[in-house]
Amino acid sequence: MANDSKTWRCGKYELSFDRPRIMGVLNVTPDSFSDGGDHFDPDAAIEYGLAMLDAGADIIDVGGESTRPGFTPVNPDEEARRVLPVVRALAKEGAIVSIDTRHVAVAKAAVRCGASIVNDVTGFTDPKMVEFVKTSTCGVIVMHAGEVAAPARTHATVQLDTSAAAFVAEKAREAAAEAAREAEKPARRRRGKLLGDPKPEAKLPGGVVQPSLPFGDPEPASEPTDELGQETPGAEQAAPAADTAAPEATPAATETAPEPNDHLAAMMRRSARREEAYVPTSQLRRFTLPDSAPIMRRVMGFLSDQARTLIHAGVSRDRICIDPGPGFGKTANEDIVIQRETAKMASLGYPLMCAVSRKRFVGAVSGVTEAAARDAATFGVCLGAIQAGANVVRVHDVTGFAQFLNGYWAVAKPQPRRAFVAVGSNLGHRCDNIRAARDMIAEIPLTCVSNCSRIYESEPAYETRQDAFANAVIEIKTELAPLVLLDELMRIEAELGRDRSKKAKANGPRTIDLDLLWMDGETHGGKKLRLPHPLIGERDFVLVPLEDLMHDPARFFRYNGVEVKEPEDRVGHIVGELGRM
Repeated sequence: MANDSKTWRCGKYELSFDRPRIMGVLNVTPDSFSDGGDHFDPDAAIEYGLAMLDAGADIIDVGGESTRPGFTPVNPDEEARRVLPVVRALAKEGAIVSIDTRHVAVAKAAVRCGASIVNDVTGFTDPKMVEFVKTSTCGVIVMHAGEVAAPARTHATVQLDTSAAAFVAEKAREAAAEAAREAEKPARRRRGKLLGDPKPEAKLPGGVVQPSLPFGDPEPASEPTDELGQETPGAEQAAPAADTAAPEATPAATETAPEPNDHLAAMMRRSARREEAYVPTSQLRRFTLPDSAPIMRRVMGFLSDQARTLIHAGVSRDRICIDPGPGFGKTANEDIVIQRETAKMASLGYPLMCAVSRKRFVGAVSGVTEAAARDAATFGVCLGAIQAGANVVRVHDVTGFAQFLNGYWAVAKPQPRRAFVAVGSNLGHRCDNIRAARDMIAEIPLTCVSNCSRIYESEPAYETRQDAFANAVIEIKTELAPLVLLDELMRIEAELGRDRSKKAKANGPRTIDLDLLWMDGETHGGKKLRLPHPLIGERDFVLVPLEDLMHDPARFFRYNGVEVKEPEDRVGHIVGELGRM
């Protein structure tokens, strides 16, 4: 019920989560980790984006900069050149487009071109990005990209008291400490005689002295690491600074440096250099996974803080989606811990994204080395996340995942939804054709006919040199996904003799025409299906029959974002009534 109540406002669209939403990945890059170069050409990218919509994607996430481990930063001008033609073309087809960028200039341009969502992999840590989204109506995705996504906070300098009184007090404290050390020396000598002479102190790199232990050899000094077990930036330079002769630079130090202050690039470069960041370490543990509490405090704390920052800046809560950022500055063990805690993240109340597609930790748990071959394992991880409350699933293989989700949802989640189908005919026995279509619709699996309008006669629309049409609207309840239902309607058209071949005249005579007009909670774009149907508002032969099924359909569809024309400005005017269904 909590999942059903969430909504996500993204510009002119509003997404409900009575079912999980599918976000298709469209990388317009030459170097993405699993499909780099496949859609680098804008025309190829547009074609692939439309294919994902027709396969079942609700959102297309367009990115022009790879953020794989070891990626090379792309300047905003080049990134915009890659993505803007694709964003513009997909938005023109009614798609909900997300722009995957960390550059505010690219985000602004993409939203102007029709993007409805800004997906910032650095979690809106850039104040300029916050300033931009608060002035727009787009949806936002706050992602956790490791502890270096945001620059470290600076602390105020503390001014010490250098007065004479403070100086005297400090000297007194030092004298007391020295007296305590002198008193301790006889006791140390007595312990030394009992335990034997201690071994000489061991020196560590950089001249650091490690005290010897009472038993055995000195423990080796551990390599400086950050919270995630990765090398601490600058740690390899710290030791040579203390010695008089510094060793030669390591190979890693000769790599091309990222842009100044590019925290994300620096983190992902370290991930690329250190494979062990994604495999178990040699440290002995009693449990298979690390404690979840500190990990989730870090991830959920960041997501909550950034969401509150956006809300305080003026971004409404229902525009915010959160993403824990699998693979970004995290080990495989940490990614699994985070996925197992999906329910906790969902409890924050924001729409929650699962963006695990083909990630390295998915390969680690499934034993699949090749990224492009990890789709089946990806679906398994996504299913676990959906069951725990994830609302949006970001995947590369939209066709496969849509089939997977439709099969699971039909069995696991009984969910009849209301929809309207327009029916028309102007060849043969028009009313009989409409009644035959109604009976066949009632036989579609997981679907029933709940109500029907009367049958009306209307003028032909668009192509006027043809016979008048008989028209009606059928109200149904269905548990099928919109594209699956559409395929069933197309099958009925074919069985009743509808010719949809290229040789058939567009908007010409037909034995039957079935249009899916609207479905409860569904917004969709693409060549194959548009929901709500974009031409509802100008068709008198649709709006008049709808008045038999609902109060004031013009007002209803205007509320759902459809432009509805006045009766005199419509096409296909009703000229008479032909009887009841």
